[in-house]
Amino acid sequence: MKKQMNCVACPLGCLITVEYEGNEVLSVTGNTCKRGEAYAKTEITNPVRSIHSTVKVIGGIHPVVPCKTSGPIPKGVIFDVMKEINKVTVNAPVKIGQVFIENVCGTGVDIVATNNDTGK
Repeated sequence: MKKQMNCVACPLGCLITVEYEGNEVLSVTGNTCKRGEAYAKTEITNPVRSIHSTVKVIGGIHPVVPCKTSGPIPKGVIFDVMKEINKVTVNAPVKIGQVFIENVCGTGVDIVATNNDTGK
């Protein structure tokens, strides 16, 4: 099989063609750099994403504080991870890097704050 994709590994945005059978990548063409080849292989064999969202804050300056995954997670568990993030409510103060959820959905990745909220 063949699949074309726009590479997002660097600002060039190369149009990459990947030839594969099942989970085995046979060839990658169209990439300008090695990062593009690695990106294409990962997209075929084990696509991952990072999530950026918000959690509710009680007693904060703002009603929510931004958060993200501490690393990439498998694409197939994005909706499950979002369900867990949406359950979270934290009390102010919140500090950047504060862990809201450890090992979310068994991925080995944490959900962490990406901004401070010192409270009212």
